[in-house]
Amino acid sequence: MVWKPNVTVAAVVEQQGRFLLVEETTADGVRLNQPAGHLEEGESLLAAVVRETREETCRAFTPQAMLGIYRLPLPTLTYLRVAVIGSVGEADPALTLDDGILRTVWLTADELRAQPERLRSPLVLRCVEDYLAGQRFPLSVLVEGA
Repeated sequence: MVWKPNVTVAAVVEQQGRFLLVEETTADGVRLNQPAGHLEEGESLLAAVVRETREETCRAFTPQAMLGIYRLPLPTLTYLRVAVIGSVGEADPALTLDDGILRTVWLTADELRAQPERLRSPLVLRCVEDYLAGQRFPLSVLVEGA
């Protein structure tokens, strides 16, 4: 068997001290996550985070900076999460939320810290903490191709 990590992207969006999250149905119940999902074949990382944010929030996402690359090893698989900081526009009423997404919510870091059991993974809060600590990298660190 060939091991390979699952590559995901996540959008970190903050407005007036609140972070954009989605409430989603998972095998473990309803959880909170940044707009996030899997990189698809042939897709760039930035295109993936723009697409996933649109699908899960009905909002256009504009990438502004790279937050980090996070490794989450689990017993049966490993995730590599590419987190991108950006901004969103208003929700497009012509779009519908992706399957499994119940709603979008805006929460403060303290609200997230108070309910760790509701987070999809520990990476949700880690991304918020890194954002609040001022961690930023230029988007140019994401090299696509040779």
